[in-house]
Amino acid sequence: MTVRQKLFPAILCVSSFCTASALADPPGPVGHWKLSGDVADHSEHENHGTNRGVDLKASGRDGKAETAGGFDGRKSFVEVADSPSLDFAGNDFSIGMWVNTAAELDDVLGDLVSKYDPVSRRGFNFSIQNYSGVTSSQANDRHLHFGIDNGSPVGQWTDHGQLGNAVMIFGMAVYQGQLFAGTCEAGPAQSGRVFRYDGKTWTDCGSPDKCNAVSAFAVYDGKLYAGVSKYRLGGSSLEESENPNLGGKVYRYDGDDRWTYCGTLPETEAINGLVVYRGQLYAGSLYAPAGFFRYEGGTEWTSCGTPDGKRVESLKVYNGAIFASGYDEGAVYRYDGERWEHLGILEGANQTYGFATHRGDLYVSEWPNAKVFRWGGGKNWFAAGQLGEELETMPLMVYNGKMYGGTLPLAEVYRFDDPNWTQVGRLDHTPDVRYRRTWTMAVFQGRLFAGTLPSGRVHSIEIGRNVSCDHALPSGWVHLTAVRDGKQLRLHVNGKQVATSAVYNEDDFNISNDRPLQIGFGAHDYFNGKMSDLRVYNRALTNDEIEQLANTESP
Repeated sequence: MTVRQKLFPAILCVSSFCTASALADPPGPVGHWKLSGDVADHSEHENHGTNRGVDLKASGRDGKAETAGGFDGRKSFVEVADSPSLDFAGNDFSIGMWVNTAAELDDVLGDLVSKYDPVSRRGFNFSIQNYSGVTSSQANDRHLHFGIDNGSPVGQWTDHGQLGNAVMIFGMAVYQGQLFAGTCEAGPAQSGRVFRYDGKTWTDCGSPDKCNAVSAFAVYDGKLYAGVSKYRLGGSSLEESENPNLGGKVYRYDGDDRWTYCGTLPETEAINGLVVYRGQLYAGSLYAPAGFFRYEGGTEWTSCGTPDGKRVESLKVYNGAIFASGYDEGAVYRYDGERWEHLGILEGANQTYGFATHRGDLYVSEWPNAKVFRWGGGKNWFAAGQLGEELETMPLMVYNGKMYGGTLPLAEVYRFDDPNWTQVGRLDHTPDVRYRRTWTMAVFQGRLFAGTLPSGRVHSIEIGRNVSCDHALPSGWVHLTAVRDGKQLRLHVNGKQVATSAVYNEDDFNISNDRPLQIGFGAHDYFNGKMSDLRVYNRALTNDEIEQLANTESP
């Protein structure tokens, strides 16, 4: 019996007469949470929720109070107990809802809906990805992700090749449906370049500057910005570049190989962090003297100071502030828009590197023990395991329910299976070098991408089955739908299909688990925004049905 035979009654015809089952309306939702004053299930299945701090008096699409749920991005969500009607096993299902997100953010956007067991890695995840602090870049900005998994074994990484003459993939960012990667090139007449990838072909977007590296990316005000550097390759135990040109500049991408100069950070030869916070672009200096600056438009930058003269490197937006790692000590710092606060030293760490938000908590990587630490508030940091026998952890990223990290000196990638880390690949096998790095990551076309040093190559892998919308989600009210439809996953925004996954064998993905359904929480973070009219179906909605839901008037 096929999946669809399980879900729909057979249409039985005798002569010219058909049974009533042929005329029946399609099944309704197995869960319908209006989030308008309550967390009750308004379907016939009584999957009522338990409110964990959601504001049920929030205004909805029509501006009326008590017509939406307000999620604070810190701790609020709705929990729905496991039930047979929410067990989708290997069958089709659909999730539709209205969400409202702010245009200017001081926190990530987080998870929409999840039902996922992190131990068995079985279930589904539906989230909005805002991934800053991925070592030196803001890798994903307001991108939808929908994934399923059944504890599938890790497959092979795909090698997407060396980019130009790169010795390092320094930064990555997804922008307008393509993956952008910045390189470091070591030759005396070579300069850092930007390449974009459409899923099939790399296109050379040129060198914004004469220096040897394009080191950081962020999407600001609808445009892609790049920070450039003169990277000291000796820091990775490689021969220094003979290129004499200093960096410390920021450029805006205006298409093809067109780059617009947006100013130079004072006394800065290299940039190791770009991030957007409360609608403004910030950048930090890689080398001494320490510097941290806010973009004022044109070519103007304003100094915002640093914590006691310490360098601030990776820049992460989380829970109302910018968090920064540092290379002068194994510490983390927090900036609230006016002043810096020292958040303490991580035990045994000399330097801190990259950030991720995982299950609502902030994590940071470090040198020289390849450990990861979880922030416990104030100056409290708790060890969250070590990545094999490596010396340094760099990028951290949440992907399809789990957190992943990249390392030095073997350029490995590990998965966080709390409290342990499981190796899922080694990406650089360059012989006769001291250090190999997995330096940066991004999620693109439903796959986890990573860049390396010194091979200068890009690799990717899919774990479970995933689909992502690689265009920024608009702010304000939008209708979102995620669908498992036979052998493919689909995403819809405002009733229109925007992305599909690769085809897979549907029998390979039984996602049954006994975990609760979580509305506004999951593997990434608590949802930061408003939500209404959440409907879950145990079938694949058609395109026409999704468009009809997206055009439904406010209640």
